[in-house]
Amino acid sequence: MRIALVSDYYLPTLGGVQTVVKAHREALTEAGHEVTVFAPLAEPSADPGAVALPVSGVFRPDGFPFAWPPGAVEDALRTEFAARRVEVVHVHSEMFAALGGFGAARTLGLPVVQTMHGRIDVYTRNVLPAPALTTLLLAALHAKRLPHGPPVRGGTPYTRTRLARRMWRLMVSQANAADHVIVPSRHFAAKLLDQGVTTPVSVLSNGLEASVLDAVGTPAPRVPHGDLRVMWCGRMSPEKRPEVFVDAVAATPGVRATLYGDGMALRRVRRRAARANGRIVLRGSVPQADVLAGMRAHDVFVSSSYDFDNQPMVMLEAVASGLPVVHLDPDLAEVVPEGGGLLTASPDAAGLAVTLAGLRDAPARVTAMSQVLVDRRGVAAQGRHLAGLLDAYAAAIRCHPAR
Repeated sequence: MRIALVSDYYLPTLGGVQTVVKAHREALTEAGHEVTVFAPLAEPSADPGAVALPVSGVFRPDGFPFAWPPGAVEDALRTEFAARRVEVVHVHSEMFAALGGFGAARTLGLPVVQTMHGRIDVYTRNVLPAPALTTLLLAALHAKRLPHGPPVRGGTPYTRTRLARRMWRLMVSQANAADHVIVPSRHFAAKLLDQGVTTPVSVLSNGLEASVLDAVGTPAPRVPHGDLRVMWCGRMSPEKRPEVFVDAVAATPGVRATLYGDGMALRRVRRRAARANGRIVLRGSVPQADVLAGMRAHDVFVSSSYDFDNQPMVMLEAVASGLPVVHLDPDLAEVVPEGGGLLTASPDAAGLAVTLAGLRDAPARVTAMSQVLVDRRGVAAQGRHLAGLLDAYAAAIRCHPAR
């Protein structure tokens, strides 16, 4: 099968969507399929399987290249899809690379699979300048290229604001324009269905490609000694709440931390980290190999986001590495095998500090959680989910002519 993976984000920038696309590409290619990634690239690439899309010379939200202008993006995708005889288009985002993928697929009569990776209502509120105005412009430009359905209903914690409802309408409309929708978690799928997604939906976990699992190797259970070593990894952006992690570590003697990632919150995080008297190290943006090496060197991984993430790929990397996971969002419990992690009592720095202090004082508990993950590390493999991905493509191809 000839497959186009279209995303507004791709390597070498650090992020969950980028990691998913990389994993899909490797697993599908190893299974004998012809896969091409189309995305705005942060730097030139000699990779023939990664095609750069036109980008804005001035607008870089959260430091990422931004596919622009829309017409040129769609033209480039239409030309490449035709030249490469693409059979199915798999879209991984909601900005203008994604919209170009929908437009090009519509012109060429190609089926579209859409993966809903996360809550762009929270992302745009935290990342875009003057979000009340810029999301209005974004929604209008989005609707111009992909018509929007009726407004979503309010009355839920996640649709209580006008901005949130605007972005949920965008997400639901894009999902309903696809032939098949993939959602990596049950909690996000339930919200999308509740808000009016009528396209067939598959709940299909993400997974790690074989090369990542090879790099991880067979981890040994963690045996903490001395200070508890904890790590955080992700986009340094407000919706990821790195400050909550830093404040918790600063308030907990006997805990040392490393943060991996870059973004608009980095300067603020650096100032707050200074209060920990050298117990917090900021590594910035690093290759995936450095993240995996960091996981081998720490005792615990912490996810500090709340009411935002869908299924963080970095949590799957921690699971595969045998690294116990502490998370603040109850929705993320489904990512971690039972017994391999902990949910904090409250989703704030105080709740996290209590949990970290408890693990600092009970190293045997860390070892026990780590052993659970070592025993269950296979659940994080992309190969376990490849059949489901191919089933979604087949379903999109089957139903496409009827749309």
